[in-house]
Amino acid sequence: MSINKILVVDDSKVDLATLEEIVSEVASTVITATNGAEAVEKAKTEKPELIFMDVLMQPMDGYQACREIRHNDSTKNIPIVFVTGKGQKADRMWAKMQGGDGFVQKPFTSNDIIEQINNIFKQ
Repeated sequence: MSINKILVVDDSKVDLATLEEIVSEVASTVITATNGAEAVEKAKTEKPELIFMDVLMQPMDGYQACREIRHNDSTKNIPIVFVTGKGQKADRMWAKMQGGDGFVQKPFTSNDIIEQINNIFKQ
């Protein structure tokens, strides 16, 4: 699998570092952001092939960032996988309604993340 660039977004330094380590195994470049607003800007400037995004962040949460990314012509087709502690069926449905392409509940494993990458890129 050849993936050039993945953006990981989380306000938790531990989760961000863990995600970065996992995706660095499959992507040649990993970009990070610590909130939704930063994620929207990096999506526009860096054009990643995939985004892993936390939901609960300030000042802009992951759902709002996803909607903004979806409403921009240059970023609307970037797949977004939500990575969150919110794991109820309603949370999964809401994530999909916001434009999410995948969902991983925290705490996650390396296999959970790699499975999402495989699902997105159909490997």
